[in-house]
Amino acid sequence: MAATLFNLSSPSTFLHSSTSLKPFSSFSPKPALSIHFTKKPFSVSPTSLHSPPTGDPPPEVQTFWQWFQDQRVVSPKSPVRPGMVPEGLGLIAKKDISRNEVVLEIPNRFWVNQDAVAASEIGTVCSGLKPWVAVALFLIREKFREDSQWRLYLDILPESTDSTVFWSEEELAELQGTQLLSTTMGVKEYVRNEFLKVEEEIILPNKQLFPTSITLDDFFWAFGILRSRAFSRLRGQNLVLIPLADLINHSPSITTEDYAWEIKGAGLFSRDLLFSLRSPVSVKAGQQVLIQYDLDKSNAELALDYGFVESKSERNAYTFTLEISESDPFYGDKLDIAETNGLGETAYFDIVLGRPLPPALIPYLRLVALGGTDAFLLESIFRNTIWGHLDLPVSRANEELICRVVRDACKSALSGYHTTIEEDEKLMEEGNLDPRLKIAVGVRAGEKKVLQQIDEIFKGRESELDLLEYYQERRLKDLGLVGEQGELIFWETN
Repeated sequence: MAATLFNLSSPSTFLHSSTSLKPFSSFSPKPALSIHFTKKPFSVSPTSLHSPPTGDPPPEVQTFWQWFQDQRVVSPKSPVRPGMVPEGLGLIAKKDISRNEVVLEIPNRFWVNQDAVAASEIGTVCSGLKPWVAVALFLIREKFREDSQWRLYLDILPESTDSTVFWSEEELAELQGTQLLSTTMGVKEYVRNEFLKVEEEIILPNKQLFPTSITLDDFFWAFGILRSRAFSRLRGQNLVLIPLADLINHSPSITTEDYAWEIKGAGLFSRDLLFSLRSPVSVKAGQQVLIQYDLDKSNAELALDYGFVESKSERNAYTFTLEISESDPFYGDKLDIAETNGLGETAYFDIVLGRPLPPALIPYLRLVALGGTDAFLLESIFRNTIWGHLDLPVSRANEELICRVVRDACKSALSGYHTTIEEDEKLMEEGNLDPRLKIAVGVRAGEKKVLQQIDEIFKGRESELDLLEYYQERRLKDLGLVGEQGELIFWETN
């Protein structure tokens, strides 16, 4: 779903196209980013460290909590309880909690995953589906069943989140020009196609298993729940919902993902597993227990997955998508070199505000732009050493070309936004923004800042073109034909 930022159709021509984020995480048919923790029911924004509770949870949440007590999963002595917090529902400390202390342990019989699907009436017909599609159908079917054993859990799940997949057309218009908009539309199209496929192959042919009509909106609901709430990277588990544990909220003030949770055995003679949730920081009684969802996600990814953004500059990122064109006369050689060095025909580079460019970005740019009198470096004799040569400027023409194309692409991308950074910052300073407008303003301002940063970097490189040392000069120095100051060396003969 990621579009191409630059495409080299000939050694001297770059074609600009639209841009987007990398393929979206976990449910993408392409290599995925991992899902971590989630946005919780009723929450609309990340919370600060130790935000105070605001009251008792709704009756359905109290009923859900009592059910877990009746099942002896928790007890009156449990260190946490559900409670209302500024952003919605959360877990409140009932006593002082120390760093890395276990706050909840949920047995695997309460997990919603592929095993739960397999053990259900629809297990057989769902056995060949993608894990998320199978669990999505399971959630929808159970939601429609009044006698579902998951009824109390389903009753506390939100009908939607502030994820951009649930935004209206008017709200999405605030994302004009952003990579997040194109990614969101790609995700929505992907989900729609998956629904049409599963409707035709599973739902309609098995009406006895799915007596209630399932709509695309129902499918989006389940997708949003999984997108925002599923715990991934668990031992032997591809996709898991952990009831009660998924009430825990995110704090940008927590800067570690370590020790937040683990999977462990229920006992020496038991085959059961426990999901063990820990507090990564010390918490005083009455305060909210919080974790870090994912340190590596950009604001666009946070908005897409959970429905919030952060103010930290390192959350602002822009993804450059570069491609070796099949029409390039040196396509095969360039592809071989790229693959040898861990890249491919298409390469994605996440550029983060305030951080250096990814190390492989400029070498890959130089490779894609390589041609003309520089094409000799593509010969097989250089195959084992060319990446080292690409770490340094190849020629003035090559370096000038990549600077010009990157700067042109930045200017083109910046022209696609309908507001300026100054206008966005003024909106944020004024405050009182609708939660979704706040997300849109934050993402688009962040993207523009990164694009300006990239433009400034390559503007600086352009100004230094006459000062750089290129391959031919380095080679002559290696042969002893040019001095350190660039002067020619003449050898005297007797």
